[in-house]
Amino acid sequence: MSPYDLLIIGGGINGCALANMAAQRGLKVCLVDKSDFSSGTSSKSTKLMHGGIRYLEQGDITLVREALEERYVHCQSVPHLVKPLEFVIPVYERDPRPLWMMKAGVALYDFLAGGHRLGLHRFLNPKEALQVLPGLKSRGLTGAVSYYDAQMDDARLCLENALMAASRGAVLKNYVTVDSFDKKDGKVVGVNARDVLSGERFEILARRIVVAVGPWTNELKKMDFVQGQHKIRTTKGVHLVYAKNLSDKALLLQVQQDQRIFFVIPWKGQSLVGTTDTDFSGRVEDAQPAAADIDYLFSELRRVFPDEPFQKEKIVTTFAGLRPLVYASGHPSKVSRRHVIEESFSGVIYVMGGKYTTYRRIAGECLAKVLGEKKWQPTPEYPLFGSGSINEDSFELSRHYGIDRATIEYLESLYGTRYRNVLDLTVDQPSLKKKICTCSLAIEAQIVYSIRVEMAKTAEDIMGRRVGLRYQKCDTKRCQQVIEKYIAQGIPV
Repeated sequence: MSPYDLLIIGGGINGCALANMAAQRGLKVCLVDKSDFSSGTSSKSTKLMHGGIRYLEQGDITLVREALEERYVHCQSVPHLVKPLEFVIPVYERDPRPLWMMKAGVALYDFLAGGHRLGLHRFLNPKEALQVLPGLKSRGLTGAVSYYDAQMDDARLCLENALMAASRGAVLKNYVTVDSFDKKDGKVVGVNARDVLSGERFEILARRIVVAVGPWTNELKKMDFVQGQHKIRTTKGVHLVYAKNLSDKALLLQVQQDQRIFFVIPWKGQSLVGTTDTDFSGRVEDAQPAAADIDYLFSELRRVFPDEPFQKEKIVTTFAGLRPLVYASGHPSKVSRRHVIEESFSGVIYVMGGKYTTYRRIAGECLAKVLGEKKWQPTPEYPLFGSGSINEDSFELSRHYGIDRATIEYLESLYGTRYRNVLDLTVDQPSLKKKICTCSLAIEAQIVYSIRVEMAKTAEDIMGRRVGLRYQKCDTKRCQQVIEKYIAQGIPV
């Protein structure tokens, strides 16, 4: 078998974007991941594509400006997955950052965004803040500021990079793990791989290899016998989804006890709350929300919404992601989110650190290193698998397919311009119009599409990362059962 030009280990956002860009440049590309695409950190974020307003406090102006530019590019290129969202920061008397500092911060944030702004900031007095945020604690409130950032569907954004790469000829294999590197005269020429689901072993040869495995980086470096100075420091971020929309605006809140911030964000008709930021030293696969993490978030929620009877029974789901930060000492929240790209003696390129919002720049810089180019030049557009404008009338589509308009519009918001591909499955098989469950608008055609087109292999691939039903409150659990039935019977690809 002839070697690939580029083998990428890791199907998170950096790896999938690199595969996409490399395939676009005409390289023969293979990407493998030992689990599913975006199953690690890339699907366990706060679902924000943001400039990082808190990084202004660290003085990292360049990172913030780059992130603001990337945020704008994605809002324009994939509006079905990245959408502007207004944030409000209420400020209280005992908060570690006073109102004047927050006013200066949002003003600087908009200034740095320049022509890439998504909306203008504003200042609110206490009365105005309580009108915007009913139920918010009034005692000690000195005022508030608002600004704009963007909300994203992190798992599907990663998946659309993977699908775009595949459409350009890249070979993508999920559930394929790398057991060892294959070396010749000290240089890596390939890997010995194994299919996790079937157990089949095989070799993959490649002229260049990039490792983009996030929190698993240290493990791959040991496999490569690398003793480089840059190592990954993993910090755990815990989120919970609460079965009530606490606010139509996103909230950025200050934690008075440890000076951190956390978010309360409207998400699928509910509230996404997070995140924590604590060091993690165990096995990456063992990272789970601890009871103390949930108590921490609930305590802060009760402080800010004193009249809301928060009940843990209303938690829809919780999840923990590990941030793969380039090692530095100090409090986890103070460690830089900048990335490092380094090449080992054996010729393996390692991508470390970074933040989700700047993934395109990280992948672009890595590709430049692979190709021996001096610098990657960002483009003003970044089309992905579902990019493009939708000009069709949902009423006419509803009549044509015999599916209600709400479902049509839901599919548009999930698949962008590819939503017709899902609907077309129902023409030959009308039974696929059925709702998967009463908990959402999702239809059974999406299950078939996930398997046939989007490379889903397990029920969790579909529940958690293709359709996102893991975030919906469901009392019957029928959605899980229906999807598992499809998986068990198999779908012809």
